[in-house]
Amino acid sequence: MKMLMEYHKPVLLKETVDGLNIKPSGIYVDVTFGGGGHSKEILKRLDQNGKLFAFDQDSDALKNTINDSRFILIHENFRHIKRFLRFYGIKKVDGILADFGVSSHQFDVAERGFSTRFEATLDMRMNQQNKISAFHVINHYEEEQLKHVFLQYGELRAAPAMAHLLVQHRKTQPIKTSSQLKTVLKKFLSPKHENKILAQIYQAIRIEVNQEMEALKEFLQQTPELLNKGGRLSFISYHSLEDRLVKRFFRNGMFEGEPERDMFGNFEVPLKKINGLVVPSKDEIENNNRARSAKLRIAEKAN
Repeated sequence: MKMLMEYHKPVLLKETVDGLNIKPSGIYVDVTFGGGGHSKEILKRLDQNGKLFAFDQDSDALKNTINDSRFILIHENFRHIKRFLRFYGIKKVDGILADFGVSSHQFDVAERGFSTRFEATLDMRMNQQNKISAFHVINHYEEEQLKHVFLQYGELRAAPAMAHLLVQHRKTQPIKTSSQLKTVLKKFLSPKHENKILAQIYQAIRIEVNQEMEALKEFLQQTPELLNKGGRLSFISYHSLEDRLVKRFFRNGMFEGEPERDMFGNFEVPLKKINGLVVPSKDEIENNNRARSAKLRIAEKAN
């Protein structure tokens, strides 16, 4: 199939693939295939014995599959990485790349409901087969659940009041579209900060719909066991919630608390950080505005 070139412009392309320190005959995984930009760059660096597996839960991404005998695209959420790699007899890999967040394509297709720019039904499902959509969250979640979503995933101080207003409004009529959602929450959208607050609201709903934090935790916990010694993780995050999880997992091998120390105060973790935080250059941000909040972290399997 022909690659859809405008589907998604890969962020930090060279830096992220460089971070994998690719062995030409190694086995690699791109768990966020999207438009295939990162995958194509990995394939350029593999020889005829190398292998690349890719994951994407979005049916639209399947149109971008790469016609290469070294490449296999798996239509699944990356939270199931270990299980589906085993279907292909793969228990260990040499590197895993992830570009978390929403693809340009998902933002740009109005009917998917991811963007605040368009009028659309409340959807926001990355996997279009999922039963829970943004409509379900807004119209069927209890007030306390909605408050938790807005507070936890949107970091919105007005979360309790927003949740209460939505629940009161939907008693008379359902909230079906993005414009209806904006109208109901209008009092919270000051002209000066409207775009920022809307982005936080949309982020919160999207994370809940797609169980993004749960999926990320499940995925991260599987990666040390999958990596060969010296294998690399190269991950791009776009908001503080994702980045915090990645940073803590790379540092401590856990998401909360501190690892157990021996009598000398030392502790062992499965991964070691490689270099520091990498962010896009000014030129890249000018050429691709969606790169502006990207943060790349790289880690290596220690033993």
